[in-house]
Amino acid sequence: MSFFKKFLGLDKAEPKDLEPKMLGEDDYKGFIISAIEMKSGTEFQLCGRIEKEISGEVRVKEFVRADRLSSIEEVLKFTHKKGRQIIDEQGEALFDRHC
Repeated sequence: MSFFKKFLGLDKAEPKDLEPKMLGEDDYKGFIISAIEMKSGTEFQLCGRIEKEISGEVRVKEFVRADRLSSIEEVLKFTHKKGRQIIDEQGEALFDRHC
């Protein structure tokens, strides 16, 4: 089981509920940035994933930040902004890291 699923508490969920709820996608420089719903009490925590097809293989990197947001609109805005920042700083090299 992936660390991400354990972190979200999904390792105890029913099989049909194992997939996190995607709130929206943004295509940026050939990468797809997805905002993922991650509730923290009455707020949402900034959580997303970046993916790109490289040499026929879809590569994925997930990220979680401490930021707490009050609406889904904010989650979309800030997750996509953070994803773009990660892409601009690391490019495809972000998939080379194992942590």
